[in-house]
Amino acid sequence: MRHARLKVRHRRLVNVSRKQTPPASFRPLLIATTNPGKVREALAILAGLPAILTTLDKHPELPQPIEDADNFMDNARIKALHYARLTNLWTLADDSGLEVDALGGRPGVRSSRYAGERCDPSANNARLISELSGVPLEKRTARFCCAIALARESSVLAVASGILEGVIIDEPRGTEGFGYDPHFLVPETGLTSAEMPPEQKNSLSHRGRALRAIKPDIIRLLEQAQ
Repeated sequence: MRHARLKVRHRRLVNVSRKQTPPASFRPLLIATTNPGKVREALAILAGLPAILTTLDKHPELPQPIEDADNFMDNARIKALHYARLTNLWTLADDSGLEVDALGGRPGVRSSRYAGERCDPSANNARLISELSGVPLEKRTARFCCAIALARESSVLAVASGILEGVIIDEPRGTEGFGYDPHFLVPETGLTSAEMPPEQKNSLSHRGRALRAIKPDIIRLLEQAQ
């Protein structure tokens, strides 16, 4: 009897393993970022795609694109096409950042490099709060913006965007987020982006909204290509 039970257990393990193996028809889809926070958010929201998801961590040899457009969508297109051509993979890329009304929309497309080319989040936040010194809370309205593009070879196949409205506060709160999240308060929740658990942030964030908007197009296009 013990031998029979072991055989049954072995068969179940084999079946589970087979379920976890993506079908051979699944195509690799490159999520064109090395940012751990972006990777976590993308993998959570894009779960269930008929694709094998991979990231730029698997391609450390690739040069970075020159993102020289003055808006998020054009930069997302540049990035998606750049990596699609270099890897010959379906590629999903985003460009995102913070727009603050009292600063005329800055830091905008320069969000990750607001305090210099080192892309230092602490320095970026310090500059942001310094420039808002003396500005009352009601005039610190801001929004996170995200544009996302799907490319294959030399063509952009789909695009989407998302925004999250909020206000900038002086004192950082929370440890869950990255970038400007600790200073970005979402009034409807009473929490900063860095105080939200991942599930709540994914449901509200600018990137989450953009990813959910483009996901049906990704599914449709992948299925058509099979």
